[in-house]
Amino acid sequence: MSDYTLEVENLSKAFPGVQALDGVSLRVRPGHVHAVMGENGAGKSTLMKCLLGLYRPDSGRILFKGEELRIPHPSVALAKGIAMIHQELNPVAERPVMENIWLGRFPKRRFGPLSLVDAEAMYVRTRAIFEDLELNLDPRERAGNLTVAKMQMMEIAKAVSYNSELLIMDEPTSSLTETEIAQLFKIIRRLRSQGVAIIYISHKMEEIFRICDEVTVLRDGKFVGERDVASLTIEELIRMMVGRELTSLFPKQDVPLGDVRLRVEDLSSPGAFENVTFDLRRGEVLGFAGLVGAGRTELMETLFGLRPISSGRVLIDGRETRIRSPRDAKRAGLAFLTEDRRSTGIIGVGSVTDNTIIANLLSYVKKPLRLLDFTRIRTDTREYNERLRTRTPSYETRIQNLSGGNQQKVLVARWLLTRPDILILDEPTRGIDVGAKAEIHAIISELAAEGNSILLVSSELPEILGMSDRIVVMHEGRQTAILERKDASQELIMKYATAV
Repeated sequence: MSDYTLEVENLSKAFPGVQALDGVSLRVRPGHVHAVMGENGAGKSTLMKCLLGLYRPDSGRILFKGEELRIPHPSVALAKGIAMIHQELNPVAERPVMENIWLGRFPKRRFGPLSLVDAEAMYVRTRAIFEDLELNLDPRERAGNLTVAKMQMMEIAKAVSYNSELLIMDEPTSSLTETEIAQLFKIIRRLRSQGVAIIYISHKMEEIFRICDEVTVLRDGKFVGERDVASLTIEELIRMMVGRELTSLFPKQDVPLGDVRLRVEDLSSPGAFENVTFDLRRGEVLGFAGLVGAGRTELMETLFGLRPISSGRVLIDGRETRIRSPRDAKRAGLAFLTEDRRSTGIIGVGSVTDNTIIANLLSYVKKPLRLLDFTRIRTDTREYNERLRTRTPSYETRIQNLSGGNQQKVLVARWLLTRPDILILDEPTRGIDVGAKAEIHAIISELAAEGNSILLVSSELPEILGMSDRIVVMHEGRQTAILERKDASQELIMKYATAV
C-alpha cells in the first residue's frame, strides 16, 4: 500500500490558447488536510476536474492508493471514492433537499417487478446524516428556498454521504458564517480522524493555517512547491502564490469626506429589513457587517430597485429619489455588483466583451444609424480588464470558461465602466485570490479618492475593518450600530452582529 491516498505525477492539460496545467504534481496522505493554493487561473480548478473525470489530462499519471487510475467520467471517480464540494452551487431548485442529496442514487423499494423510489427511507437516511453533522436542515424543504449558506451546507452533507476516501472542498466556506465555519471544521477534523484525505481549496489565508496540514502551491499552471503549513508564514505563502511581495492587502487611502451623497431614512422592505437609516458621503467607503440573514444583501437589492420599499425614503444629493427598478437606479448613478455571480452576475454563454459592456451598452450606439461602436467596445473592454488583471485567452472567450475569480473581475469591470457615483459591492472579493483581492481593494480605494461613494458588504471582517471609513452592523433585519473606523474591532462588530 502507498503512503498516499492520491499521487498526481507531472499532469498536463492544454486548451486552445492556454496551457492550463504544465507538469503539476500533488501528493495527499490519508487523514491529512492538504491545501491547494494559487491565484485565479493558476490551474487549481483544472486539476480538480481532471481528478473528477470532467477533463482528460494530456499527459501524466493519477495514482489512487498506489494504483494508476484512469477517470473517464465522474461516476468512476465517485465509485472509486473521490467526491467534491463545488464552489459554484447547482442545486435542483424545485426538488427537496433530500432528493438533491441522493440524486442519481435514490433508495428503492421493490413491488414485484416494479422498483420505486423509497421516499421514507431517503428521508430517514438524510435526517441521520444531518443529525450526525449537526446541521439544522429540513430534508423535505425545497432546495430553492435555502439561503446560499444552507445550500453550501447541503452540498457538504451530500459529499460526506458518499463515504469517500478522498474529499475535495473548493471554497467551502465562501458563504458560511463564523459559527457555520466552526461546524465545518469540526466535520473536517472528524473525517481526518477517520483517515479521509481532504484537498482544501480556499483563498482565505487564516483558514489554511487553522485546518490544513500541508499546502501545494500552483502558479500559471505550474507546480511551485509543497510545504508543511506549520513551517510557513502567511507572507511566505503569499510570495509563493503570486511570485512577488504584496505591499498591502488593504491599501486604504485617507481622503477628506465630502457632502452627503446618499441618505437612507427609516427604510423598510417587507420580510427583509426595517427602519434602516444611514448617510453615505462623497469619498466614503461605508461597510456593512453582519451574519447571514442580517438583511445586508436585501438592503442593497432594495436600494437598486430589485425589492419593494414598504416605508422610508432614499435621498440622493439631497433630493428624494424613487427607485422602482434597476433602470431607475442606474439613472440615479448607482451600480450594483451582486453577491452570487453565477445566478445574478455573469451571462455564461456570453464572451468576456459581452459581459463587460452589457450594463453600458447604449453608450456605444452611434447615431444616426444606431450601429454599435465596436472600436470603443474593444478599447474599453481591454482597458478595464487589464486594469483588473483579468486572465483570459481572449476577450471573445466565453466567460463561463474562466475561473471564478476572473469572472468576478469581469463583473467589477462591467460596473466600473458605467462610471457610477455610488457603487454597491456585495461580497466583491468572494472566491478571489489574495493578489486579486489586493488589486480590487486598491481600485476601491482609488475610486473613493476620486470622489466616488462605496457601499461595501462583506462577510470577511478583516476586509470590512481594513477598507471601511465607517461600519453599519445589522442583525436579523435591524440596524444595531454604526461604528467609526477608529473604534471598530472584530469583537465589537460580532457583539452587535449577534445583538448580545
